[in-house]
Amino acid sequence: MRTHSPWQKLLARGGAVRVSLIVLVIVTLAAVFGPALMPESAREVSAAQFAPPSWEHPFGTDLHGQDLLFRVLSGARVSLTVGIAGALIAFFIGTAYGLVSGYAGGRTDGVMMRIVEILYAVPRLIILLIAVNAFDSRIKTGLAEFGAPALVAYSRIVILILSLGLIEWLTMARIVRGQVLALKAQTFVLAARSLGQSHWKILTRHLLPNLVGVVIVYLTLTVPAVILDESFLSFLGLGIQAPQASWGSLLADGAQAINPIKSYWWLLVFPAATMSATLLALNFLGDALRDVLDPRGER
Repeated sequence: MRTHSPWQKLLARGGAVRVSLIVLVIVTLAAVFGPALMPESAREVSAAQFAPPSWEHPFGTDLHGQDLLFRVLSGARVSLTVGIAGALIAFFIGTAYGLVSGYAGGRTDGVMMRIVEILYAVPRLIILLIAVNAFDSRIKTGLAEFGAPALVAYSRIVILILSLGLIEWLTMARIVRGQVLALKAQTFVLAARSLGQSHWKILTRHLLPNLVGVVIVYLTLTVPAVILDESFLSFLGLGIQAPQASWGSLLADGAQAINPIKSYWWLLVFPAATMSATLLALNFLGDALRDVLDPRGER
């Protein structure tokens, strides 16, 4: 009987998965190479304020006369960087925490899960506000003292990545812990214990390989969650600051330009459409990966 690779199974899930992959590839390539390939005039401030979409400016221009397509692609670079890096931090912390909690069991597991529940009860917006306000000035001062003034502009991005990653790991930890509780009662784990293998070997050689499929699925689903959180913070003015841009900050600029007299619709439509298409594609891909990599999820 012929077996299919996970990649073949993923492509066989239907047109929605293929479209999602195409959208993600296009957005990623555009974010990485698009700003550098655009003409120099698109990066500069011009007198063409609030110009509607045209051949010269496909997405129109903003308040400062900057090309909105260039800003959307630059914002995509920032939002995707924050989303992927924050999700990776959540992945490593959540996986390690869930592994230890589920494998230890008993009182240790109970204490560790109570900590997770307490953190769940604290509104994430409060945690993010505290992190941003507490560490932003310190990191900027530290970078300036160590002779890295060029990195000062990126301090807010680093803070957002760390803050969002240190919040989103909670769900990953609970999922991994539940999987470990089921796996450690299996025969192969009991056999490893009877052979005298160390706890470290059991965790890394027996339990962790059996969790790869599950954690990859939820890693894929964590990326859009982090992007959405960053966009929400930037929309409120607490995230990415000018002159840098993210999808959230672009939406905030577009919302400020809306008034009863004149509607500059392109300032909201194009950033929102780009972000929505990316998040939708990531969620479709995550659902498809869950069905492919988790046998219990196949339908």
